[in-house]
Amino acid sequence: MFGSEDALMQGAVRADGSVHGGEMPNAFDVKVGGDAANERLLGIGLSRAEHTLKRAFDLVSVAVIFVLFGWLMLAIAIAIRLGGGSQIIYGHTRVGRCGRPFKCYKFRSMVPNSSEVLRDLLENDPEARSQWERDFKLKDDPRITRIGRFIRKTSLDELPQLWNVLVGEMSIVGPRPVVQDEFDFYYGDAKRHYLAVPPGLTGLWQVSGRNDLDYNERVRLDVSYVDNWNVLTDFLIVMRTVKVMVVRRGAY
Repeated sequence: MFGSEDALMQGAVRADGSVHGGEMPNAFDVKVGGDAANERLLGIGLSRAEHTLKRAFDLVSVAVIFVLFGWLMLAIAIAIRLGGGSQIIYGHTRVGRCGRPFKCYKFRSMVPNSSEVLRDLLENDPEARSQWERDFKLKDDPRITRIGRFIRKTSLDELPQLWNVLVGEMSIVGPRPVVQDEFDFYYGDAKRHYLAVPPGLTGLWQVSGRNDLDYNERVRLDVSYVDNWNVLTDFLIVMRTVKVMVVRRGAY
């Protein structure tokens, strides 16, 4: 049921499952969950009390979402299986808090041979190749299945990330989880902000236009979120996320 949908989808991953790239600076070399991890990183991020409050909000939110949408997750899994997919959920390596890689889970939304389809497309379509190199996404992606297009438009493909939130790898709200290639190329001086909190199932970029935003704007929103965090902001972003899922603006 679990697997890797497409290592080409958003960057390179080593054979052992880790993300490539250099070592993180010593300032971020802390154990997740330890005392050091609860302190502000170089003056950026949340205090110990704020991390505790954010974690409590995450756990309550996971419980509420599962009660409300557990049946929907089961229905999506059945639809994917009936659509010919033996692999219902896949995991893709992303950069987590303090630079630690983790498997970010999603419902499978692509055809089984998605790697080959993408490779052929990028070799033969210069416009698609340019869009991929710029955004790490394709607006009209031929790899996506019919049920996959629906769950992506509504962001329901991300519901398995509730597991990532439950085990502390992600938060309900936070920066968009990215692969090492994106992190290295786009984040620049914003790296410390991204690493200071867990990446989120939703966040400011999701409720501010999603894929309609250019990447520099996404990074700016991540920085703003970390610098101005409070638990009320998390609650309001979750409420706005529900509206975005219904309207489906900026999703593909």
